Amino acid sequence: MLDKVKSETRIEEITKQFNSVRKLTERLCQELEIEDYNLQAMAETSPIKWHLAHTSWFFETFILKCFEPDFVPYHPEFEYLFNSYYNSVGEQFLRPNRHLLSRPTVTEVFKYRENVTNRMMALLESKASGRLLEMLPLVVLGVHHEQQHQELLLTDLKYNFYQNPLLPSYSHKHVQNKSSHSKVVAHKWLEYQPELCVIGKKLGDGVKDEFCFDNESPQHQHYLQGFAVSNRLVTNAEYLEFIEQGGYEQAELWLSDGWAVKCQEKWNAPLYWFKRDGAWHYYTLHGPQPLALNEPVTHVSYYEADAFATWKGARLPTEQEWERVASSQSLKGPFLQSGNLNPSAQTQSSDEVMQLYGQVWQWTSSSYSPYPGYQPLAGDVGEYNGKFMANQYVLRGGSCVSSQEHIRASYRNFFYPDARWQFSGIRLAKDL
Repeated sequence: MLDKVKSETRIEEITKQFNSVRKLTERLCQELEIEDYNLQAMAETSPIKWHLAHTSWFFETFILKCFEPDFVPYHPEFEYLFNSYYNSVGEQFLRPNRHLLSRPTVTEVFKYRENVTNRMMALLESKASGRLLEMLPLVVLGVHHEQQHQELLLTDLKYNFYQNPLLPSYSHKHVQNKSSHSKVVAHKWLEYQPELCVIGKKLGDGVKDEFCFDNESPQHQHYLQGFAVSNRLVTNAEYLEFIEQGGYEQAELWLSDGWAVKCQEKWNAPLYWFKRDGAWHYYTLHGPQPLALNEPVTHVSYYEADAFATWKGARLPTEQEWERVASSQSLKGPFLQSGNLNPSAQTQSSDEVMQLYGQVWQWTSSSYSPYPGYQPLAGDVGEYNGKFMANQYVLRGGSCVSSQEHIRASYRNFFYPDARWQFSGIRLAKDL
């Protein structure tokens, strides 16, 4: 049990974080027009309005419904409309059809958010009728869940905006990157000797101990052979060389499934790259821009990352190798709060491995699978991670649209190998 002083302090911290995260989600929508809220260009993306409602649904369904005295749902159909994938909660409205929900209106969804936020604040201030220690871990989980959706809100919006020939800008507040024309740090390999290392985290609830998702646990030992990793991420210039030397035409570089997808989708460059007047450009959340050659390449699939690594005579790191490197370094990078909304060039040298955090999610060669002894969370929230442990690959490091307080060395993101709309990039590795 937390002692009284620590308990009161932690309640205040969690309440403050909850309120701050809820407000940030809404600030991310301040530059949008009403027509933007229901866009959904493919099934994998969701409309902005749905993200706003679903993150409120999470708090209402898993906390208010269980802990609020005399609970009454805000709307009896919202549990069905805004359930994402929780079969234990009930049926869900079809994901590909979320853009058809013209009602509830955007105004009503913001009222729903306000209602849930106010009721959550009241519940936290009331100490939840003596069930506080049972409730607080779910509040922390809900906060991190909303931070995930803040990132998805931006990545989904970017993909949806890109379908518009006008290539609209999400943000006009971009500060020109002074290093956009500077020379990038030279590539070199940093070596790590064989060792038995500790991977993952002890499952924490964010109340008595540090938070982590259940898929980061249990902490366990893993033996690593000697390996080397790139000191920085692969740049647009390096990836452009791969394109110009026929990387997308050489089947021997590609995994069989990757080659099939490339041919079917007619890939010839990363997502958001296009030519204008014979010169490469790319689409950003600040609108279309000339391709910045020294920035990290992003919006590439696992298949493209693997083909590039093969072309370079290298490979992608395993997630354990990545975590071994990252766990000894500080968590710093141009995360969401920097306002960059785009990865940035590495122009200052360091003896450490650079660009580990807050630039692009880095594909690893590791399939998304459970750690030895893994157990999902108890109850309905046990569906959060475990049931997706099939046919996906792990990415590490967070991106320029991730919140810094949401990321850690053990954090495991996961996507299907053909996914490109996330800020996903490449770091190379090789055996010693």
